[in-house]
Amino acid sequence: MKVSLFITCLGDMFYPEVGKDMVELLERHGCEVDFPENQTCCGQPAYNSGYHKDAKKAARHMIKTFEQSEAVITPSGSCAAMLKEYPSLLAEEADWKERAQKLAEKTYELTQFLYRELHIVDTGASLKGNATYHTSCHMSRLLGETEAPYRLLSSVKGLTLKELPNKDDCCGFGGTFAVKMTSISEQMVDEKAEHIEETKADILIGADSGCLMNIGGRLSRQKKSVKVMHIAQVLNSREI
Repeated sequence: MKVSLFITCLGDMFYPEVGKDMVELLERHGCEVDFPENQTCCGQPAYNSGYHKDAKKAARHMIKTFEQSEAVITPSGSCAAMLKEYPSLLAEEADWKERAQKLAEKTYELTQFLYRELHIVDTGASLKGNATYHTSCHMSRLLGETEAPYRLLSSVKGLTLKELPNKDDCCGFGGTFAVKMTSISEQMVDEKAEHIEETKADILIGADSGCLMNIGGRLSRQKKSVKVMHIAQVLNSREI
């Protein structure tokens, strides 16, 4: 199957290694991966801030960019959910709504694609350590994916996965929320860091780079020794 990688803004600027691990994972499981170079931001920051005119401009561009793709795979449940929001965003533009719907139907977050479309449970990964998994809000509540990450992580050789207390609580990032509501965001991420410490895990895993950047930054400022990893890095790991 030929698939297109949608790397996302954070992936492009801060986590390029996640994209590399994604490509290796997908190719190892029989996919041919391409990278449409015209891809940009999905428009979520503008959309969440109420700038729908700008979000529509980004949406139309992304629709054109991935129109010929068989499937679009992204390392972010949040950005995948935004692409699936395009039909609603462009609801009053009949032609664009139809094209948006086609993109929405072929867009997947990485673990969702591996588990539900390729029917993979074990990627052959190995990583020794005690880990906990942060459930990101957009991936679970908007994209509706709550099973795939856990099923795939449960097969990682050498990895002990510990339940994160109050795992459904937001980490306080929320895109522009962390900028607009700094004091509230800080209290939320502090609470998340406390719960991570309760698990005594030495690895924090997540499927959204924004959450990992926010939580990882807080853990770093608190001088915690928890290693922060995107799930793509874990599922592609061969440490044992």
